[in-house]
Amino acid sequence: MKKIKVSAVSYTNTKPFAYGIEHSDILNKIDLVYDIPSDCAFKLINNQVDIGLIPIAALLNIPNYQILGNYCIGSVGAVNSVFIFSNKPIEEVKTVRLDPQSRTSNNLAKVLIKNYWKQKPEYILNGEADAFVEIGDRTFGKKQNYSFAYDLGEEWFNFTGLPFAFAVWASNKPIDQSFITEFDAALKLGLDSRDQVLLALPKRVDFDLHDYLFHKLDFNLTDSKRTAINKYLELVQNL
Repeated sequence: MKKIKVSAVSYTNTKPFAYGIEHSDILNKIDLVYDIPSDCAFKLINNQVDIGLIPIAALLNIPNYQILGNYCIGSVGAVNSVFIFSNKPIEEVKTVRLDPQSRTSNNLAKVLIKNYWKQKPEYILNGEADAFVEIGDRTFGKKQNYSFAYDLGEEWFNFTGLPFAFAVWASNKPIDQSFITEFDAALKLGLDSRDQVLLALPKRVDFDLHDYLFHKLDFNLTDSKRTAINKYLELVQNL
């Protein structure tokens, strides 16, 4: 039986998913690789993998995509790992450096800056800027280093009243439902094993990993998160 190629993300927020996959029989049915979000999206868009945990902005570039299963990387309010950092209030920011690792968070920043904060800064990819977007483990412990740390999960909630899904499991082709059911069960095993996942993570004094995995991240792909995805994609297309 041909193995299904799966690209997952290598951040702390996906460690529960990785644990569940690696401790389930599903591991024997897939070829699993770990990537940063932008590479995960690239591989799915270019048919190098069958399933990816992809930033939702990439859905716009995948014809006939299918969102799989009942789980995602999301939050209801603050997520504590997706930020705009700055030493100026957003109303005074003239330049914003984007994060090369995630198109979703870059576009979420643009959506909020345009529609919520009503600002029109210049966006750059390199060099010095008044503010910058940063995601994932690189943000841990950084909030205290800047005068302003805008949590994009929290700001999206303030703007829309909706939760957010930063990444979803998606395919670029039909996937058998029996596989999806088994894959979902593996993900649930990982979520139910977060205490074990925490024991294996490097200890930090500057960041509460327990609070992050149990309270800041919300892994259920609810109807309200699906509504948020559609609203976000519509706003991105109107940037």
